[in-house]
Order: sequence, then C-alpha cells, then structure tokens
Amino acid sequence: QVQLVESGGGLVQPGGSLRLSCAASGSIVRINTMDWYRQAPGKQRELVAAITNVGNTSTNYADSVKGRFAVSRDNAKNTVYLQMNSLKPEDTAVYYCHANIVVATIFRDLKEFSYWGQGTRVTVSS
Repeated sequence: QVQLVESGGGLVQPGGSLRLSCAASGSIVRINTMDWYRQAPGKQRELVAAITNVGNTSTNYADSVKGRFAVSRDNAKNTVYLQMNSLKPEDTAVYYCHANIVVATIFRDLKEFSYWGQGTRVTVSS
C-alpha cells in the first residue's frame, strides 16, 4: 500500500510565499514522476508543476506559475516540494500531490500505478 501525504497549505496574503510538501510511503520500488495539481472552486483540476527522475531530472510548469513556483524532490525521503512565491489570489485552490510509482505486485512483477494525495488548501487573500 502506498500513501501520499501533503502538508504546508494555509492562508497567505498576496505576494507571500508557501512551501508545500508531499511524502510518499509504503512498498515503493521506484518513484518515476511526482506532480502538483490544483483545483480551484468551479474549475477543473490542472497541472501546476511536475518533476521526473527517469534519466536526467526535468521539470515542467504551467504558464501561470512559471517564474513564481519551483518544484523539487528529495529522493532519499521520497518527498516532493512546491515552493510558491509571489502568490496571487488566483492561486487559491486545493493542491494535490500525484505520483507515478512502481511497486511489486503479488505476482512478483513490477508495475507502475498512479497515486493521489488527499489535498491541501491554499488560500491567498488579504
């Protein structure tokens, strides 16, 4: 069983910063990608930032957060971070951690599965 647990959300004023964390635990063989999504009220869930660790590490950001957000990961801790700076009211949303994780099945083969965290709320307001 694999779990993703997010932390770090809260209320912040416009222009402020927050750092989100997402720790993966359980019977993990390898974490291929870890992403951050967000869902604002009345809107669809959207990809905010992604980081891969297959071969060379690469990152990808939504246009709306480029230059303000930074995603990073600590492989030793199976943790991904999202540093959010210069926050705007439009960044208000529930932020979800997502990961593609390789686990060993009961048949002893390796398979990749998609996992989601429970979400952490970020509110940007004065």
